[in-house]
Formats: sequence, C-alpha cells, structure tokens
Amino acid sequence: MSDPQDSATKKSTSSVQDIAAEKPPFGSRCVSAVNVPTSIDSSTSFRFLTDEEDVWSQNAWDHVPPPDDQVEIIANSLSRQRLTPVPAEEKVRYNEKPAKHWDNFYKMNASNFFRNRKWLHNEFPELIEATQAEAGPVAITEIGCGAGNSVFPLLSANQNPDLRLRAYDYSSHAVKLVQTNPLYESPPVGSIHAAVWDLTSADGLPSGIEPGIVDIVILVFVMSALHPDEWGRAINNIHKMLKPGGLVVFRDYGRYDLTQLRFRGGRLLDENFYIRGDKTRVYFFELDCQHPHPLFTTEQLGVDRRLIVNRKRQLKMYRVWMQGKFRKI
Repeated sequence: MSDPQDSATKKSTSSVQDIAAEKPPFGSRCVSAVNVPTSIDSSTSFRFLTDEEDVWSQNAWDHVPPPDDQVEIIANSLSRQRLTPVPAEEKVRYNEKPAKHWDNFYKMNASNFFRNRKWLHNEFPELIEATQAEAGPVAITEIGCGAGNSVFPLLSANQNPDLRLRAYDYSSHAVKLVQTNPLYESPPVGSIHAAVWDLTSADGLPSGIEPGIVDIVILVFVMSALHPDEWGRAINNIHKMLKPGGLVVFRDYGRYDLTQLRFRGGRLLDENFYIRGDKTRVYFFELDCQHPHPLFTTEQLGVDRRLIVNRKRQLKMYRVWMQGKFRKI
C-alpha cells in the first residue's frame, strides 16, 4: 500500500514524540498514546524549529505544534466535507472490492511512486536486530507489502541465514511487483516469499503460515486502508499468526493530517474515513481512547508531527503520523 513518508527526511533515532497516557487498544476506532522510549537530545538528528525566521532553511522540522489557526482550519475542512459526503448507494460500491482499486493503483504507479522504507530501521530497531548474523531463526511477515519497500531494505541489509521474510498483499499486481524484483529471485542471505492474501479474510491464514510461527508483523499504512468494521478480523488474523510474545510494528495516518484536511466534497465515506480519487480508502487515527486491548499489550504508541517545507513555493505542510509497537499476550 502507498507510503506518504517523506524519504528525504533521514533520522538516526525514532521520530515519535513522547506522550503520556493510559494504554490504548490496538485496532479500536481511536488510538491513544502511551510513553514512547525515545531520547531527544543534541546527539539525535532531530530538527527543532526554535525561531520562526528559520523555517525556510530546512525541508522538514520535527515535533512542530500546529499553527494558532489550526483549530479553525480543521473545523472548516470537516464542515465542508460533511456537506457533501459520498452518497449511500455509492458507499457499497467503494467498499465491495477494495483489492481491485489497489490493483489499479499499482498498475498506474509501478515505475515512479515507491521508495524503500529505510526509515523503518530507525523507527523499529527490532527489524535490524533480526538481520544480524547471529540472530538465529526469525520470521518476519509484512502485511500490505505493496511493492516490497519494507521487506527489500531488510533483505539487502540481512546477514542472518535463518531470517524468513514473508510478504502479503490483497493486490495481486503488488505481489507481482515483489516477485519480479531481482532480490526476490536471488536473495543474498535468508529467504523471502510473497503471495496474495487478504488480511481481513475469514478463511484463515495464508498458505505456509501456521498459527503461532511469526516473530514480527510489519503493518505500515495498512489498517487505514480497511473499513473500520474489518479491523476486528484483521487483528484476530495477526494475533493468530504471531508467536506468544510476538511483536506488531505499526505506522499509519494521524488525525487531521494534511491529507485529511485537503479532501474536498464527495470523498467522505464515514467519520474520518475517505475515498481517494483513485478509489482507494483511507482512515485517520486519533489519540484519545484509553482502553487496553485483550490480545495485545502496548509497548509504544505516539505521534510523529512534522512540518514539511516547500522552500521554492513557500508552502508549509503539517503532517501527522501514528506509530506503535504491540506485543501479543
């Protein structure tokens, strides 16, 4: 699935800001934030905007609070969107065959859209630990793998002969992009397998994945592409494939991200749930729920707020992403 992360912004540590709250549910309609073990000091590569006059000197700034008029901007955007939601009869059509629309997306963007998610290695050091020569048997599964922009950087860095990478997407065209990658055909170390599978399937796990065999599940910009009514089945499937103590690493859209506020009329499917021009769907998560999920403990959940700057056009773009780590109970 698509990745809006700004690849030009490089980090040596996690981008997630510490926020104190109670433990949130994984996969609920709203997501709260818990303490994130992130150190922010002069040794990191964060860029803090301390003087507004410096704003045009960099392409991106970290942990930037929204402008004073952001509340008004949000209210105006949501009010405009609610005036002309997607008609009820069209909602059924958009929700019927989402894989078809993602197939079209990958067909249209195969050669010019995707960038490797090397930033995941800074955000989730557990992934890099799995690629170390002495790490031993580790099974990592990416769900919603798209063109393989998470698994291939791992495969390129891998020194662990016992690393098993699995990549699944419900778009058959996305899976073909993975399978035709030269690294897939001849992995230097370890193994990789890709196949078509729908995370929300009621028919069980994909072929070759037995219950309780996966160490880490990568879930990047995936839950937002599902209808909220599908989240329960998705989480149950993830829980089923993970080993006891297995880990989910999660990254997705945050509430009132620039992408959400830019939607015009005729795109609102449900509260905070939209249909894009290419017919793919997207949900924007929030930070104010405070109930634990019975299947997972929350090790990390926070918000990455970033100001992206277009210096040539003198534009400021406020981005919001959610990030977390969840451990199977």
